[in-house]
Amino acid sequence: MRDVTTAQPRTDLDVQPTPLALLLLGREADPTSERGVDCPGDLPSPSDPDLVARARAAKEKLGDKVFVLGHHYQRDEVIQFADVTGDSFKLARDAAARPEAEYIVFCGVHFMAESADILTSDEQKVVLPDLAAGCSMADMATAEQVAECWDVLSEAGVADQVVPVAYMNSSADIKAFTGRHGGTICTSSNAKRALEWAFDQGQDPATTKILFLPDQHLGRNTAVRDLGMSLEDCVVYNPHKPNGGLTAEQLRDARMILWRGHCSVHGRFSLESVEDVRARVPGVNVLVHPECRHEVVAAADLVGSTEYIIKTLEAAPRGSKWAIGTELNLVRRLANRFAAEDKEIVFLDRTVCFCSTMNRIDLPHLVWALESLAEGNLVNRIEVDEETEDFAKLALERMLALP
Repeated sequence: MRDVTTAQPRTDLDVQPTPLALLLLGREADPTSERGVDCPGDLPSPSDPDLVARARAAKEKLGDKVFVLGHHYQRDEVIQFADVTGDSFKLARDAAARPEAEYIVFCGVHFMAESADILTSDEQKVVLPDLAAGCSMADMATAEQVAECWDVLSEAGVADQVVPVAYMNSSADIKAFTGRHGGTICTSSNAKRALEWAFDQGQDPATTKILFLPDQHLGRNTAVRDLGMSLEDCVVYNPHKPNGGLTAEQLRDARMILWRGHCSVHGRFSLESVEDVRARVPGVNVLVHPECRHEVVAAADLVGSTEYIIKTLEAAPRGSKWAIGTELNLVRRLANRFAAEDKEIVFLDRTVCFCSTMNRIDLPHLVWALESLAEGNLVNRIEVDEETEDFAKLALERMLALP
């Protein structure tokens, strides 16, 4: 029998960094990103040997005044200081459940911090350690583009049949648009229930249509895999083409109008990735996130949210083999966690696939934010305006009321 007390953490998941992946893990600001700004003030050096001690000291000085949220895709160096970990919606709700915390430090990306601000009290202040930590998926749907899309739907004579459903991974503006137009928000865990609810809102469910944004893959996978629709029931609206690249007839015939957006991490995985890992790891179970392409989801053994992936691996038998199609920081953390149980966990793709913007929240940024707050300086506050917050909260409340 293996001596589990000597099991070493796994650091090699058979992946090779690409030059682009290494560049994106740097500290430079990207002017084309959601916020694209440099961090104000002087950051500690990443080589400072006292970073961990400084973060711990600042957090202890703040005490109950600060509550640190860590998304599953964060680096280990950051996640160690999180009071709670989870996906974006779980973390926003956790923040709302801590009204005594004056500062909510969200180690995630911009839309997540916005959601936390929407759900927390006016007295609480949400801080994002690096304002350039945006989300490429959220960037793919702007308020102006979605308003123009609604005009296209109106001109095609179908707007009154359309119920918008916005993925949690969207900006506050998009959530507010959804609230204004009678729609709801969904997560990757409850997307099926959200779509069922939306179809029931129309006078005739058979003619009701859903505008799903911003992730086309989650919308398509939920409609086809979970609700039994066909791929022909889905059309893709491209905001960079006149009328979204669709005819009025296509819009009238469609049941799912999918926004042309995707996750840069999950969109990398391919059918070849699945076939390759099955050849390399006999007996492997392929478990992927529903933000993956439809052909990847169809070829996988299991499909589910980040929380589902974690729970599945927790319940997996000793000695089982798993290839995981989601962000690499989480996959590595899970591989280390379950190594002592002889669970072999590998990354679905051969190349590095970090969430580049999530990785902007590094230890220097966290130390800078915590020390600033400890000194009485409020930095990088994320604040949603009142009107946007009201309509976004309406859409979120509809989601919370889903059966």
